[in-house]
Order: sequence, then C-alpha cells, then structure tokens
Amino acid sequence: MKKVFTVLFSLAVVMVGVYCVISLKKGGALEVVKVWGSKGSAPGEFQYIEDFAFDSRGNLLVTDALNSTVTVFSTDGNVIRTFAGKGKDDEHMEKPEGIAVDKDGTIYVADYLSGFIKKYNKDYQHIQTFSGFGEKPGLTSESEFMDFCPNGLLYMAEAGNHRVSVFKPDGTFVRWFGGYGAEEGQLNRPEAAKCDSEGNVYVADLANHRVQVYSAEGAFIRSWGKEGMETGEFRKPAGIAIDGNDNIYVTEIGNNRIQKFDKFGAFIYAFGKEGRLPGEFGNLHGIIIGQSGYIYVADTANNRVQKLREIEY
Repeated sequence: MKKVFTVLFSLAVVMVGVYCVISLKKGGALEVVKVWGSKGSAPGEFQYIEDFAFDSRGNLLVTDALNSTVTVFSTDGNVIRTFAGKGKDDEHMEKPEGIAVDKDGTIYVADYLSGFIKKYNKDYQHIQTFSGFGEKPGLTSESEFMDFCPNGLLYMAEAGNHRVSVFKPDGTFVRWFGGYGAEEGQLNRPEAAKCDSEGNVYVADLANHRVQVYSAEGAFIRSWGKEGMETGEFRKPAGIAIDGNDNIYVTEIGNNRIQKFDKFGAFIYAFGKEGRLPGEFGNLHGIIIGQSGYIYVADTANNRVQKLREIEY
C-alpha cells in the first residue's frame, strides 16, 4: 500500500508540473489598475468612446463620437484638455472616431460622418483638412480606426466602403485594398487597421467576425476567426492593439472581452465579460498599449476607460 501511495503521489506531482508548464505557455491574464469616466459632456465624461492614440508628450488621446471631442488625459486619467468639438470651423468635428499620431507628433483625427481627416499640431491646433465623404479613391465613408505604419503611411479602415485606404502624411491618397465580400482579402465593415513592427496591417473585419492580415502594399497574407463565443472566435471584433513583441490584442463588441494572439493568430488568452464591475465591459471598442505596457480599453457602453496590466499565472 505504501508503494502504491508513493507511486500515485509521484504521478500527481508530475501531472501538476505538466499542468503548470501548459498554463505558463498559455500566457498571462489581465488585472484592472484604474477606471475613469462617467456619462456626460463635461471634461472627463463620455457619451461614446471610440479609439485612442498617444501624443508626442505621452498623453492619452481619446475620441468621443457623440461629444464630438478629443480629450487629452494623463496616463493616470487626469484631464489635461479637450479639442475639436462641435461647430462649423475647420478645427471642429461631427463624429470623431479614428485617431493616430505620426512620428513628428502631428495628430490625425477621422470624422466618421463628414469623411474629413483633420490634422492638429502638437499643441492641438488645427493645421489641415483632407479627404472627404464618398466612394471614389481618396474619399472615405464611415471612417474608423487608423494607424501609421513603419513606412510612414496612414492606414484607415472604412466601414462604409469596406476597405482600407492609405494616405501620405500630407493627405495625398496612395491606394486602397479590401472591397466588399467574405472571401480572403475582402472586407465587411472593417473597424480597425493597425500595423506591426514589420509593417503588416491587421484589420478587424467586424461583420465577417475575423482578423485579416495584409502586407503594407495591401496583399492578403492570412486571416483567423469566425463567428462564435469560443476562444479564437469573434463576435464583431472592433479594436486592435499590437505590443512590442507583435502580439495582437482584439476587443469584441459582441462578446465583451479582449483576446490575445500571437502574430500568426495562435490564441494566448481571453479576458473579460459583460458587466459594469471593473474588468467587465459593455460594447468594447478601441484598445491601445503604452510604452510601459499598460493596456487601455474603451468600455463604451459604461462610458469609461479601463487601464489594465498583464499578470502571469
């Protein structure tokens, strides 16, 4: 009996060891560091958070589609100022959604309704407007989340035109890729276009419930995902963020969670569920990762930003 017990105990230890190794390979999880925001139109309040960028000072820029503003926060959630806002002058916006900052610190904001892309300098002053609403190359329709690639070009997801449009920083149109459909390389209401360190473009193909990857020139590389609630599946993927190791973080409007993958689409972990407590979400949209590794997510239905960090287990 003693021998049997010893053998069983040894097997249990081995199994626990194997389980721990498997768990570590699956990656970490997330924990909430800070939550800020509430419903309203005062500075620091939100009506419909969309996406994020960091300005040249390291401040967090947050677009609010219904307040028509961009709010500048410290990374701890303190309001610094707002800009854009409703109005008829060049600096104003109707429904800002996508936002990106180039290597020189110039801020680009996409207006979903007008099709304009508006540029602001480091001091948040308007300096240029380009593009406009339409289907022709160089115009945009229902412009969404965008990013600058290592090649210095701006890549913008257009939900209305089912494509990604590419511009030079001065507003010159370069190309578009995608087009309506469900085949490889085709898109159905793309929500985000974000770039990795190699210049590949990851697109949240929202209505096709998948992530698609393209070269900087727009050639299809690969895709993963289908509609569902299991890990590796999606229900309306929206925001995309890419860390320093080119891991991919995807928010889902339908499943109210964040999923992490490697750059080839291999699942690492999932975090979150529907709710109002910290770590719970409603109608998730944008996501961004700071240089310090903190993750910021647009908890849109709850009118707040949640600041997260990864923990190992």
